[in-house]
Formats: sequence, C-alpha cells, structure tokens
Amino acid sequence: MIFEVFRREKKGQPFQHAGSIDAPDAPFAEAWAREQYGRRGESVALWLVPRDVVHVVDEWADEFDLKYRRVDGYSIKARLKEARERASAGPR
Repeated sequence: MIFEVFRREKKGQPFQHAGSIDAPDAPFAEAWAREQYGRRGESVALWLVPRDVVHVVDEWADEFDLKYRRVDGYSIKARLKEARERASAGPR
C-alpha cells in the first residue's frame, strides 16, 4: 500500500507534500514516516494518506475561467501595444 506523506515544518505553517511510503499497513507507514520525516525534528506534524483515497482534480470547466477575477486577467501590455499601433497608423 502506498501512502502520501505531508509534513509541517513549524507550527502554524501549511502542510507540504514530503514524499511517498510503500508500507503493508497504516501503523507501519506511521513508524516509517516518523523515522524518515520526524526523527531529526524537521517536522512538527505529519499526515499520512493512502494514495488510493486521494482524489485528483485535473479537468476544469470553461465557466470557471473568469479572467476578470485574476490579477493577470487583463494584459495592459497588449492594450498599450494596440494603442501605440493605432496612434502610429495616424488618421485614415
């Protein structure tokens, strides 16, 4: 059974993915994770999650692509370029 290990380095920080552990059961995975990620005090907390219960979200619907909500949604550089091109073209 493969477990994904998430660790917290300091209290108050978010958990980050640390790696994977191949173990026959949860108690063995916990002991191995403690040995690998907590023995020298580099972690204050660990999460062990069986890989088969992790749900991957990799498809996004177009209706959630709302560029106006993102900081980089409007490109001022592109608008400036268009304005400069119009200005250099002169009156028609």
